[in-house]
Amino acid sequence: MKVAVIHEWLATCGGSEKVLEQILDLYPGADLFVVVDFMTGGQRQPFDRHRIQTSMIQRLPFARRHFRRYLPLMPRAIEQFDLTDYDLVLSSSHCVAKGVRTRPGQLHVCYCHTPMRYIWDMQQDYLAANRIGGLQAVLARSLFRSLRRWDRRTGGVDHFIANSAFIAERIRRCYDRQAAVIYPPVDVEQFMGHQPRGDFYVTASRLVSQKKVELIVEAFNRLPDKKLVVVGDGPLLPEIQRQAGPNITVRGHLATSELADCLQKARAFVFASLEDFGMITVEAQAAGTPVIAFGQGGSLEIVREDTGLFFAEQSAASLIEAVREFESRQATFSAQACRENARRFDTAAFRKAYTAFVEQAWRDATRVSE
Repeated sequence: MKVAVIHEWLATCGGSEKVLEQILDLYPGADLFVVVDFMTGGQRQPFDRHRIQTSMIQRLPFARRHFRRYLPLMPRAIEQFDLTDYDLVLSSSHCVAKGVRTRPGQLHVCYCHTPMRYIWDMQQDYLAANRIGGLQAVLARSLFRSLRRWDRRTGGVDHFIANSAFIAERIRRCYDRQAAVIYPPVDVEQFMGHQPRGDFYVTASRLVSQKKVELIVEAFNRLPDKKLVVVGDGPLLPEIQRQAGPNITVRGHLATSELADCLQKARAFVFASLEDFGMITVEAQAAGTPVIAFGQGGSLEIVREDTGLFFAEQSAASLIEAVREFESRQATFSAQACRENARRFDTAAFRKAYTAFVEQAWRDATRVSE
């Protein structure tokens, strides 16, 4: 059986790349197709074991730094991959990867991290975050309409897998398709550990507008007797540093071991983003740390009532109320319960579920063809 794996791009190593790494490890003979490949350093080692084919966008001017600006060309780029010789097509998709062209007789299983957020239900947030207005906004909305028409065509996908029930519902709304739910792999073991608890709260994410870190900082500015540690890097780092009061420490990017140490010592992990899943939340639970999270999205599928609590609105006032509730209930949250909860999402669970799903889909497809 000849296998092709399709992924949007190799640039940085985020949650979708961790999924991709596991899929490639399960299918070591697979060839990898990506729109562009600009990943450098040790992060790319798991992918270098495979033959990688890139699209026409790889060779366009300024693509290394600004490949996302070629979004209007990406549907055509992904459709130009020739997958004729492959029996099994496995896509890892949050943008255009699911749109590869397949032939009759091929099986295409799509692990969907999310339908394209910025063309569906988060369009206005995207325009506001990138300060796109006036004529640019008119042109952007026209592009998004065109992309939605293209994205809605999912006939080439035989089976969808969603990374959460939240995303399975989004797939149903956007594509009118059903999706199985297989949670993404989290290397929980590297976050397990026992450290004396400190007197600080922690948040960690890429510092971009949709992560709402500035909201967390605003809330703790209004809680001057509570300490907060902010971990992460990104475009908003200078703004977060300016905003942070004397009770807030901004540490920037940390290595995994340093992040694990910080999570293990924190009183609680604070998370204000609306996430498709939220691997960092699982990592905090693996560290034995309770979670205070915004009560929508993937967090609802991760945090249990004995491992954390939720706040209802993405506002500083709502978060402040949740912090105070946490402190009144802190003794009810068990570090052991947090660690046991995290094991539901470990790498072995993903590998077992994903392999079983693909093998069953292959048996079903073979039976039909006979």
